[in-house]
Amino acid sequence: MTALVIAEHDNASLKGSTLNTVTAAVHTQLQAGGDVHILVAGHNAKAAADAAAQIAGVSKVLLADAPQFADGLAENVAEQALAIAKDYTHILAPATAYGKNILPRVAARLDVAQISEITKVDSADTFERPIYAGNAIATVQSTDGIKVITVRTTGFDAAAAGGNAAVESLAAVADSGKSSFVSREVAKSDRPELTAAKIIVSGGRGMGSSESFKILEPLADKLNAAMGASRAAVDAGYVPNDWQVGQTGKIVAPQLYIAVGISGAIQHLAGMKDSKVIVAINKDEEAPIFSVADYGIVGDLFEVVPELVKQLG
Repeated sequence: MTALVIAEHDNASLKGSTLNTVTAAVHTQLQAGGDVHILVAGHNAKAAADAAAQIAGVSKVLLADAPQFADGLAENVAEQALAIAKDYTHILAPATAYGKNILPRVAARLDVAQISEITKVDSADTFERPIYAGNAIATVQSTDGIKVITVRTTGFDAAAAGGNAAVESLAAVADSGKSSFVSREVAKSDRPELTAAKIIVSGGRGMGSSESFKILEPLADKLNAAMGASRAAVDAGYVPNDWQVGQTGKIVAPQLYIAVGISGAIQHLAGMKDSKVIVAINKDEEAPIFSVADYGIVGDLFEVVPELVKQLG
């Protein structure tokens, strides 16, 4: 048994999601004593491959380096994975936009059922995944010869450094010609990336306006936190879409999550309830957010937040 992890990277470095996915892959191989390999498909991506080789638990890194992989087009990366799929019992990728774009193509071509967003590995063929917005956990057993799996990264710790795997070059598959890269618009921020942040300050519809969201900035600055929002706040136009935390937004599990003016709809809770410590600030003491909060403050956020900032010095 051998597992293949499709690395998410920017050609220069690995994304943190890859480390969580490696941990899941290692768990699939524990009972059988199998190996874990990483596929790095990119362009001028030797640095990313070298970083992958240093992950504990990885025995081999496969580097497919060609211009058609430069921008991570799903059609091309999927073809590269398919070219070597027969050598593996498990193919895994993070359940990010990157992995969700690639693995369904791989599963369809292999004619197997994809197992999506696993949060636990029970055995080499049995996995747990959330359903109904995280209100229930399904245990899924697969008899497919090759198991295609996306990994919810909040369910697994990041793999540690300390590995010394060999980096092996692969013959790159040809450009599929099915898509082409046009442009990329990246939101620039001095704050930590939302999905990787250790502390997140999120606002909801209770903030009232985009202008009112500025009251959260001093708190986020004090804590060196990322800023997020509920879907209601995003839909109301208070903040950009990429701030959204929830089932249809970003799934996060920081050390500390501060929910301000967020009632706690199921959709939002599904995206943050695995946070280590949750602090809720809401004037409605019956708000569902308090059911998952470790600490709750019932009060006017426009009074509580500035007082918190003051107390933090």
